[in-house]
Amino acid sequence: MVSPVSSSLLAEASRAADPPGGYPFRGPGLLARVGPFAAIAVLAEASLALPPGPVSTWAATASIVLLLAVAAAFLLPWPQLPGWMTVLIPLVYTGSVLALILAAGTTSGVGVVILIPLIWTALFHRPWESACVVAAIVAVEVVISLTPVAVPDAVIARRVILWAALGTVISVAAHGMRDRIRRSQAETAELQESLRELSVLQDRERIAADLQDKVIQRVFATGLTLQGAAARTSDPEVRRRVETSIDDLDHVLRILRSTIFSLEQRLMAHGLRAEITELCSQLSPGPELSFSGPVDGSLHPGIRGQLMEILGEALDHISQYFIPARVGVTADRSSYVTVIEAAARPGTAELAKPAWDVSHMRDTASQVGIHLDIQPIPGGTRFAWRIPLAPDHS
Repeated sequence: MVSPVSSSLLAEASRAADPPGGYPFRGPGLLARVGPFAAIAVLAEASLALPPGPVSTWAATASIVLLLAVAAAFLLPWPQLPGWMTVLIPLVYTGSVLALILAAGTTSGVGVVILIPLIWTALFHRPWESACVVAAIVAVEVVISLTPVAVPDAVIARRVILWAALGTVISVAAHGMRDRIRRSQAETAELQESLRELSVLQDRERIAADLQDKVIQRVFATGLTLQGAAARTSDPEVRRRVETSIDDLDHVLRILRSTIFSLEQRLMAHGLRAEITELCSQLSPGPELSFSGPVDGSLHPGIRGQLMEILGEALDHISQYFIPARVGVTADRSSYVTVIEAAARPGTAELAKPAWDVSHMRDTASQVGIHLDIQPIPGGTRFAWRIPLAPDHS
């Protein structure tokens, strides 16, 4: 289900993508759109000065007048005009090209500029407008075919200039279109990522609210009831079992909290939580994992890389002499703590006489500002890396 916030983002993006009234004759970037085509049009008109000159004065005059009309049309109040009127500009220019060809001669080489209105509409107009221009070009070719042929003596320079100019425009336009497509795809990916983030945040808030109302409060109330019952009994065995049950309930609450925060993995597919999970998945048997607090966003990227390097080395050594039973990561306002609880392998030596150098692990951690605490626990050893956080990290 798409949230109202997500809908507003899509609507805003859609509004931003809508062209302004009178596009492409108004709005930002007008010079970049018009400049190349205007330069070719001026070159084509100037090529009439090449020998042997225009074969028809009235056609040359009509071509210039129509070209000036096209230029003047850019000054019209396009936002107040009907949308269909934008097709008139490339059609008028097509008429200017027809007059230019008649003025220079059908074999003069100037006819290549008939492609300009077609490229213009293909880049900036709607499909039906391009269809109108195609029909106009066909009509121009029919008129030219019915016109008597007058072969000029020199047309090479004109053809070189116009073909080079038009080829440059086509190349630049094609590459510009590819760049715009690439930017559009990147913007679309960013928008989709933002929508996914909003969806994950909403899912987490909904799940957290449901758990708080329907599960966590009942489990917590049950724990309080058991504590009261334990205080009323005088049987040590009953008290021990009740306290064990209370600890289990507390562990269940921690798992629920970790499950809620684990949704952040979709937000940061390459976050620290995912890296630790991938690191522990390489162990056999795999340890129990627990996360509490904003695990992914608490550490500076440099410190994060150092911590992962130390944990990888530590797990590699620890797994040789111990069985990593649990890996827990806790992030709060003041510190970032990573704990490895490892059970001793049968037949291995005590930690006081290890077969590997614990001091090296301590020195490596202290060099990057990480405090390592190693303590024995029933049946194994506890390794805890603590990273103090600056106030701005909280």
